[in-house]
Amino acid sequence: MREWRGVGLVSGWQVSASVCFYAVFATTAFLRADFGLTRFRTGLAVTAVIAGYTLSLFAAGAIVDAYGERLPMVSGLLAMGIGCVAVAVVPSYPLVLASLVLLGLAYATAMPATNRAVLVVAPEGRRNLAMNVKQVGVTVGSGLSAGLITVAGAGGDWERGFLVAAAIAVVVALAFARDYEGRVGSGDLSLPDVRGLLSGAGYRGLLVAGFFLGAAVFTTTGYVVLHMTDTVLASAAVAGGTLAAVQVTGSLGRLGGGAVADRLALPASVANARVLLVQAVVSVVGFIGVTLVGTPPVAAAAFALLGFFVLGFPGMYYGCLTALVDDDEVGAATAGGQTAINLGGLVAPPAFGYLADTAGYALGWYALAGCAALAAVALVPLVRE
Repeated sequence: MREWRGVGLVSGWQVSASVCFYAVFATTAFLRADFGLTRFRTGLAVTAVIAGYTLSLFAAGAIVDAYGERLPMVSGLLAMGIGCVAVAVVPSYPLVLASLVLLGLAYATAMPATNRAVLVVAPEGRRNLAMNVKQVGVTVGSGLSAGLITVAGAGGDWERGFLVAAAIAVVVALAFARDYEGRVGSGDLSLPDVRGLLSGAGYRGLLVAGFFLGAAVFTTTGYVVLHMTDTVLASAAVAGGTLAAVQVTGSLGRLGGGAVADRLALPASVANARVLLVQAVVSVVGFIGVTLVGTPPVAAAAFALLGFFVLGFPGMYYGCLTALVDDDEVGAATAGGQTAINLGGLVAPPAFGYLADTAGYALGWYALAGCAALAAVALVPLVRE
């Protein structure tokens, strides 16, 4: 088990970072109530944090490739703590949005740095599983943040949840700085070779799939709580519990997908792409399914099943992506892949909120089913290679 210690350390960092970043997804109902927002304006909270995340991804990737992953991970987590404190204390919704942009800027260190770190610490022959164990940190952190914000909000003080998240970030950042050594970078800080990355057809296909999968996953996590409270009339506690359950099943989907990919006698990119294709296709069915249920327990179960597939994709996505590029390009390649995911997350949540305001939630979920189907189409060439 000693060889997995490094994977556990990186995964723990990812958990604490995700507690900070994903807290906003559990806060949507409280923001809407406190500031009297429409569903569209509520969706802007998700857009703000993803916008900050997207704006600094390529810079974060370049820094990781040049100087290694340790310093960006430590400083990034401390900055996330500052962003959480800002969200908790500012007095107006525009300032909340600005604070969420700051939080997103800091979270941009996560994927380039942790993907590189996994390549450093993964046990021999278990790279896909190690990548998915690390990615489970995202869903575990998101699930913990859902519980944290729900409990704090039930007590009439959702802001306290962000303060607790900030404290977690500081403690973990200091512990990580003490225990993780990492690997040095090239020492050459330069612009990523975007043209070179885009010359690969497989990488381009992943970017297209990432856009549509990002639209699906960010909108799902952003609107599960509101769908449960508005459509099936669940309590805020049940809605928050449903979001936490979605994150748990998403974690199981990541672990299961990584274990399957490691056992396929195929090149790593093809093995991951095949599992990813299955996840996308089944997600189509899942999105349609959540429109057909009308009671809180059944709706919660439907969302939990959907989460197994739609939230299970990132580990397979990054396993495929990192298999397509050299190790010294992982930071830049991750930045491109995550940017594609984030662009989907920027566009889809406000669009979904508009559809929910004007035509009801069902049409929005059907649109996400279409996104998952388009992602599956984009993956077909990778599956065939």
